[in-house]
Amino acid sequence: MTQQSFPRIMIAAPSKSSGKTLLSIGLVSALTKRGLDVQPFKKGPDFIDPRWLTFAASGRECRNLDIFLMGREVVFDLFTKNGSSSEISIIEGNHGLFDGQDIEGGDCGAGLAGLLQVPVLLVVDCRGFARGVAPLVNGLLNFPGGEHIKGVILNNVATPRHEKRLRAALDRYCNVPILGVLPRSPNVVIDERHLGLEPVGEREELGDRIAVIGDFVAQNVDLDGILALANRASPINVPSTDIQPQHVAEPVRVAYAADRAFHFYYPDNLEALQQEGVELIPFSMLQDKKLPEVDGLFIGGGFPEMFMEELAANYSMMSDIKQQVDIGLPVYAECGGLMVLAEQIQWEDRIARFAGAIPVDIVMHKRPQGYGFMEVVGSGELSWPAAGQSVRCHEFHYSKVKRMGEGVKFAYDVTRGFGVDGKRDGILYKNVFASYAHIHAASEKGWAKFLASFWRQNRINRSK
Repeated sequence: MTQQSFPRIMIAAPSKSSGKTLLSIGLVSALTKRGLDVQPFKKGPDFIDPRWLTFAASGRECRNLDIFLMGREVVFDLFTKNGSSSEISIIEGNHGLFDGQDIEGGDCGAGLAGLLQVPVLLVVDCRGFARGVAPLVNGLLNFPGGEHIKGVILNNVATPRHEKRLRAALDRYCNVPILGVLPRSPNVVIDERHLGLEPVGEREELGDRIAVIGDFVAQNVDLDGILALANRASPINVPSTDIQPQHVAEPVRVAYAADRAFHFYYPDNLEALQQEGVELIPFSMLQDKKLPEVDGLFIGGGFPEMFMEELAANYSMMSDIKQQVDIGLPVYAECGGLMVLAEQIQWEDRIARFAGAIPVDIVMHKRPQGYGFMEVVGSGELSWPAAGQSVRCHEFHYSKVKRMGEGVKFAYDVTRGFGVDGKRDGILYKNVFASYAHIHAASEKGWAKFLASFWRQNRINRSK
């Protein structure tokens, strides 16, 4: 453990939908364009914002940080491991700065800022505010944890006159510098859909859009002032990076769906699997006609409902998945992966047939059917999680299992959240393990080891 100084900053806000993501993407893009090596982070378990930040960072994967899921020690280690080797680390917050599960604030944005000793840049949506922005900011500054706020960005400023009134109020009543003013602009809006922002990868022009956002932020904020603020972050204890020799397990080849419909994968999860001897082979559920020659299959989350007809039309792929499952291919699937393994999906008056590898039908709803953190307990059907073992995870799905056939067992009993039916999750059918629960390998150390063994052992059994 050595003390080290490295530049870092957190982008936070009083509440959600205030402009955190826009500012974070723009800062990462603008500073990367300057030639800096930027390491992006995202507070919380979100998949979509990190892909935007990764795309904007040009070469560094965005990492998720969540105290509730991972615990403080794991979050600290993940941050220092990835951030200390960069020229600046930028953490995008989630929800409001003081929103979290812990009433004492231990897992909120301010709690994370305290753990990592990172200055907070507060972005305030100024629609409907003039002089009233001052008591809002003052309240945040004087709430426990508000001492981490070191600068303010004013967002959605209508006119120069509006800006003048906002500045006058903050200068008069708040002891915090204004480091940027973002005017209202229709050119930098990021589209949203039912699960949040439009994902990176669904449109080819997103690189151009990120560049526009980067230029917009660069023109309207004090980049030098923000860099100076990041450079004033306190020295922090960085764990030793000595790499311990690991036992190299027998390799196992696993295909994983990676395309516009399926792209919800934590980089930490993929790396954890690789460390367990898993060779990950990407393929497209939309374009490829058959699975690669592999020992196992991993289908992460995504938006299969947005590509219903296209997926259903790839009959060759759907048929191959069904055939491979029938002969024993071991499959692990999360959320969107569970959906595409089903027999059919219904969304309003549209119905599409999917792989039919598990005997369930899926229906899409207008409201979330499972949203937020989950806690599940092992049912005892698998070696992981063991019977009675509690696992923290999260879910976010508008779909629900409408019909379930015979022969299904469950890996999880749900103690918090909804899962498949409010009581159970982790569908087990043949050699398929499909769940609405998203697991992060950093929060559940046994996950990667179990999956590697699951794919490896069932490959061995199939070859006999």
